[in-house]
Amino acid sequence: MTGIEELLLSRIRDVADYPEPGVMFKDITPLLADPAAFTALTDALAEIAANTGATKVVGLEARGFILGAPVAVRAGLGFIPVRKAGKLPGATLGQSYDLEYGSAEIEVHAEDLFADDRILIVDDVLATGGTAEASIQLIRRAGAEVAGLAVLMELGFLGGRARLEPTLTGAPLEALLTV
Repeated sequence: MTGIEELLLSRIRDVADYPEPGVMFKDITPLLADPAAFTALTDALAEIAANTGATKVVGLEARGFILGAPVAVRAGLGFIPVRKAGKLPGATLGQSYDLEYGSAEIEVHAEDLFADDRILIVDDVLATGGTAEASIQLIRRAGAEVAGLAVLMELGFLGGRARLEPTLTGAPLEALLTV
């Protein structure tokens, strides 16, 4: 384990039975409250942005906003939020996706994405991959290229990586931690 992995893991708190019994929630708020850990996380994700040749960062609602915005600033790139349907003003492009029970939709302002953009998608956790997969499809429908997906933590036992690899079509999926 590297020094940054140890630092990040030491600042993530396990919360048993949240949001429902049997779930072990990984709470990143202690990491965000620690300036050294948050800076290390931001620097690591900004390095991924540079390595992928990203021109913009997309953050997925809601914790992807918290991580993606400082990464974009650190990397000297623009930031674009991908939001739940109905949260962005004006014209949007939407993408529906299935949940365990029902479906959801995310949206983006398509006018913020261009054909020559290479987008790094940033989020806190990769679980089953449904939201990430929908965001990849949404970015491509808007005409931009997906440079990669970067997450703080991958919950490997939920199979999100296997689900996303065909959709990523060779773009890297970088997880700083895998649990």
